Amino acid sequence: MTEAAEAAPPFEQIVLPHLDAAYNLARWLVRDRSLAEDIVQDAVLRALRYFPSFRGGDGRAWLLQIVRNTAYSTLKARRPGTEVPVGGGAEDENGEGFGLDVPDPGPDPEAALAQQQDLARLDAALAALPIELRECLVLCELEKLSYKDIARVTQVPIGTVMSRLWRARRALMRLHAVGGF
Repeated sequence: MTEAAEAAPPFEQIVLPHLDAAYNLARWLVRDRSLAEDIVQDAVLRALRYFPSFRGGDGRAWLLQIVRNTAYSTLKARRPGTEVPVGGGAEDENGEGFGLDVPDPGPDPEAALAQQQDLARLDAALAALPIELRECLVLCELEKLSYKDIARVTQVPIGTVMSRLWRARRALMRLHAVGGF
């Protein structure tokens, strides 16, 4: 084994710490939790297959670019209009949710309902954004990627990233101003 091969960090150190970010991006792109899990699994397999070609740099951005490409390939293969909105939990055969009866130490029910409604409105507002705006906003605000890394992941110039972020934020502010969330 060469010194370079020994010095290179293993796949597990480069990719595995970023699985949550990969899932978040996939979920926001396809708006289906189960499909997002499948996309991340496919993306990690692709990353493993192409890991020898990884030239260093930001492993997170590299993985997110693979997730993005996998998500778009999956969406393209699906029929138009078959995206499923995020929501719902696991249910048994009677349609009742699984869960434990553990008291919630959080806010009172009224405050919790208000927060849940706010989050649902924000989720709907984000879901209403065109996918190219939504992906930039998710990568910037939720995943905290730099403009340079977002440009690398989305394969567009940094100026386009900044423009998309501005348009996404403006659309969300308009919705907020009219009481949309």
